[in-house]
Amino acid sequence: MQNTISVFFGDDTKSVRSWEVKEGLKVFSARITPIQILIIACSIIITLALFVYLKKSKLGKAMRAVASDPELSSISGIDSNRVILWSFAIGSGLAALAGILVCLDVDMTPTMGLNALLMGVVAVIIGGSRRIWGVVLGALLLGFAQHFGVWKISSQWQDAIAFIILLIFLVFKPEGFTGKKLRKDRI
Repeated sequence: MQNTISVFFGDDTKSVRSWEVKEGLKVFSARITPIQILIIACSIIITLALFVYLKKSKLGKAMRAVASDPELSSISGIDSNRVILWSFAIGSGLAALAGILVCLDVDMTPTMGLNALLMGVVAVIIGGSRRIWGVVLGALLLGFAQHFGVWKISSQWQDAIAFIILLIFLVFKPEGFTGKKLRKDRI
């Protein structure tokens, strides 16, 4: 898909911004642009909305049931294929929104999503895939560690910091923040 986009639109960076770039607002000794504030606000609102949707709606409860135990949810009368289809649709919509928000901040390239996808997978592993708040905590830990690392060492080490954290979690706590250790069955 990336190569198809490259063939039709080129490999160069495309911009959707029509406003001039200005110096950001000073927050504690850091600079943050209005677009970055919009991205943070949208992220918080969407995370909370998704959390409420998964807890309160009929489809959200079905999604949680299928994620927990697909076989038991099928026996209970939940159409697992329909729930999985809706999960992919909602996830794709959220990914599209994230791509739009990111391209407003740093422009577009055909490969712009690869690093975000990779960091998303790392955040899920760190936080534990069973709970949405674990993933949020994993993403916050990863983001803070990467940016505090850039503050003290060069920015070229950002990905290395992420993978060191991933390695530490895989060795010492592979179930993530919110995961529970699996018990071994004895016969």
